[in-house]
Amino acid sequence: MKKALILLGVLIVVGVFAAAIFLEKNKTVNVSVNNFEECTAAGYPVMESYPRQCQAADGNNFIEDIGNELAKADLIKLANPRPNQAVKSPLLLEGQARGSWYFEASFPVKLYDKDNNLITQAVAQAQGDWMTTDFVSFKAELTFALPATKTGFLVLEKDNPSGLSGNEDQLRLPVKF
Repeated sequence: MKKALILLGVLIVVGVFAAAIFLEKNKTVNVSVNNFEECTAAGYPVMESYPRQCQAADGNNFIEDIGNELAKADLIKLANPRPNQAVKSPLLLEGQARGSWYFEASFPVKLYDKDNNLITQAVAQAQGDWMTTDFVSFKAELTFALPATKTGFLVLEKDNPSGLSGNEDQLRLPVKF
């Protein structure tokens, strides 16, 4: 009887020890995730779609912010820089815009920090005949000092000499400094 009780005690201790090891190995770290960047930093899987998506352990899906690039793709396309790209001065912008985006072969380009403070601005110039409904290549160069924030956004505005709000439009893309 004494041997049976000792054996039972040993089995209970071994069982508790094995359960503790099992629970420790299968423990999930509960990381609070509120956006795409936090989700990727926590090591959750990223789907290589466009825009990229990250799914956290709690099932929440976070989509990478690429600005309004997809909504404006039939009007203006920016080849450089791309959304969320790290940028430095001088920044060369290259892309294509429909002729209707220009006025007198140009349109304004502005760079803002995360807090919506204007860092710099320039004028993008058409690289061909802008009097068309087709896409026309453009270039612009922005020079700037690094802002205090680590992120910001680039705004390519449709030129609107009339000042009418119905003629306003813009491509807005996030960037990193």
